[in-house]
Amino acid sequence: MVTAIPINLPRQLRVSDEQFLQFVNANPELRLERTATGELIIMAPTGSEGGHYNAELNVDVGIWNRQVQAGKVFDSSTGFRLPNGAIRSPDVAWVACDRWTTLSSEQRKGFAPICPDFVIELVSESDTLEDLGSVPQVWVPSVKWCTQAFSRLRPTCLEHD
Repeated sequence: MVTAIPINLPRQLRVSDEQFLQFVNANPELRLERTATGELIIMAPTGSEGGHYNAELNVDVGIWNRQVQAGKVFDSSTGFRLPNGAIRSPDVAWVACDRWTTLSSEQRKGFAPICPDFVIELVSESDTLEDLGSVPQVWVPSVKWCTQAFSRLRPTCLEHD
């Protein structure tokens, strides 16, 4: 069973990017994310089956990317600082080269201030309908055109309703 445990901070307490990075570095055994409202989320480790699916997806996207050499692929341990202030870690992420190269070396080392062009979020058996409803809310406003970017590069790569 995979569960996310939110940690609520007092409203007046705001965790900066630097403080969040320090907290993450001080707790390397935890998978942490931060919402746009400052709520910290602890992600439990993935189950074996979910980890296998995640690895397969990363391999597939990685192989595709090596063939087209169009961007950078990231796994679920990578945090991205989104335009709304959240720091989130999708299961699989891809960023186009032309956008990635605009970031400084320092920005690339931390939580890159960039929304991936494409994300994959795996659904686990323990996810509730409420959990599933919140996933698109996190990514959709920032990656509206992600499937268009992938289709432009390789039309058969993805299908989208």
